[in-house]
Formats: sequence, C-alpha cells, structure tokens
Amino acid sequence: MKQEHVEQIQNVIEAVNGKDIKNIFFVACGGSMAALSLGDYFVTKDSDMPSFVYTSNEFIHRAPKALGENSLVILRSHSGTTPETVGAATYAREQGALTVAISMDVESPLCQEAEYTVHYNYKDGSDAIDGEIGVYYTLLFKLLHQITGEEKFVRGVEQLSKLGTLIESNQAKYKDVADTFGKKYKRDKVIYTMASGAYIHHAYSFTSCLLMEMLWIHSNAIHSGEYFHGPFEVTDFDVPFLVVVGEGPSTPLDQRALDFVTKYSEKVEVVNVKEFDYSGVDEDLKEYFGSALAGPVLRLYADGLAEHTGHPLSVRRYMWKMEY
Repeated sequence: MKQEHVEQIQNVIEAVNGKDIKNIFFVACGGSMAALSLGDYFVTKDSDMPSFVYTSNEFIHRAPKALGENSLVILRSHSGTTPETVGAATYAREQGALTVAISMDVESPLCQEAEYTVHYNYKDGSDAIDGEIGVYYTLLFKLLHQITGEEKFVRGVEQLSKLGTLIESNQAKYKDVADTFGKKYKRDKVIYTMASGAYIHHAYSFTSCLLMEMLWIHSNAIHSGEYFHGPFEVTDFDVPFLVVVGEGPSTPLDQRALDFVTKYSEKVEVVNVKEFDYSGVDEDLKEYFGSALAGPVLRLYADGLAEHTGHPLSVRRYMWKMEY
C-alpha cells in the first residue's frame, strides 16, 4: 500500500483512539452508500458498537439524536463533489462528530470539509490494495481491530495484499459466465436481484447503479429473507432473477429463496460466493473477503449486458446533465 494511504488510515485510527467514540454513522449516496454499508454490516455483526447507515440528505433532515461529539461519521463520495454528502459532512462537524471523508480526489469539496481524508486510486493502474476496495477494507479491518481487539483483523490487513490477485482470478473465473448472462438476458426489460447479509448491499448497488442507472433496466434488490413476504408473488417461468448466495451467517436465507425461485422461474442465474477463489485467505476471514470480491464479479454481469445490448455503461439521460 502506498505510504500516503497508510498514513491517512493510521491518522484516522489514532483520532478514533483519542476520542470516546460511542457510535458510528456511515453516510453517502448511491453506490458509495452501498459500499460503506458493508462497514455497518461488519461493525454490528462483530461488535456492540451502535452503527447506522444514512443516505446523505436524510442524515441532515432527520438529525439523529445519537449524533454528537462521541460519534464517528464516515462519508464517501467517489468524486468528492456529491452536494448532499458534502452537506452531511458540514452538518456532522457542526454537531461535534469526528468526520472522515473517503474519495478519489483529496482536493474535492468533501475532503476539504471533513477533518480526515482517506484517498483511493481509481483506474490509474495502481495495485488493488490502493483502490477503493483495498483502502476501505484496510480502514475497516483496522477499525474493527480497534473496537474489538480481535487478532483476526490484523491478519485481515496482512491478507489484503492478495486482493489484486484474487480479484483477477475470480473475474477470470466468471468472465465467460457473465458474458453468457448478458447474451441470454439482453432483451429482458426487468431483472430482479436477490441477496442477504453483506451481499444485499451489492444487490442494491447492482440494481440501482448498474441495471437502472447505467443500463436502464427495471429492477429491484430483494432481500432473500423478505422474498417470501411479498416479492415472491412476481415469480413466474419467464421472470429473471440474479441470486447472490453469500458466504456468511445468512447463507441459509439465500439457499431457501434459491430453492423456491428455481422451482417456478426458468430464468435464474446464481453467483455463489462460496465458490470464489480464496487462495491464501484464512477460513475465518472468507466472509469478509467474499464481500470484497463480489463487487468486481458482479460488475462483469453488467459488462455482459452492456456488450450484448449495445448500451454503454457511461450513458445517462439525466445524471450530471439536468438540474435535480
């Protein structure tokens, strides 16, 4: 990892250590919120530290009572220019919280507004450990170690050195499968995604950012546990589902939903995270690495749709073009 990233993350950990942190807020919008939500998932699963996820504008308008000088607020915006998230940083500082901005641009308004910055490299040829996943998981593992004292998070940081190799091997494993997915579903107007646990955040990101925003395909991210409480009524032989079977404690929820949906739909595709390549990762760390690797694999499925529909992922009708 680059020295600047090592120092930025260490500065955050020292700042956390210097305060009596009572709760953590993860605040962002869209795909950035989905990415940060993995932190909320693991903080609440592995510790008794209260943790919350907010979309930026609601964070300001709801004004959570728990927010104060004993709060850590982690904010993220890819460009660092998302107005709602910049505003959330301002609001959090006004309440006395410790603020940390994650972005690819350290000169951005968000990074200028927050007390601490964690930068990541993006598509510049840097190693994966310096990219958005590597930097965030390093921060997350160190934060979890700070909170829980568990030794496995120290090993997690060490084993993140394999992240780039693991992303490459898993993308190679799923490249053809994802391309076939794109070819098979290129004319479908609706594709549902289903997942649970840490992976529901990937399903949300895949649905909102890739299918709806970039490919203009109707979709909904369905929690596997909620599938039987309403959404399963849309299941039919010709309704497509992309099901993420996760690596973690909620896997039985995914398997139950998969067992049902495959009985009644002929268009079910599965990304089984347990079948990922975890070479060099300890058994007790696989659920963390599974969630780190799922994003790059799911991206291939969007690439497959883009290739076979002829709809580039970069095209927008409204975003960055119209007032909103």
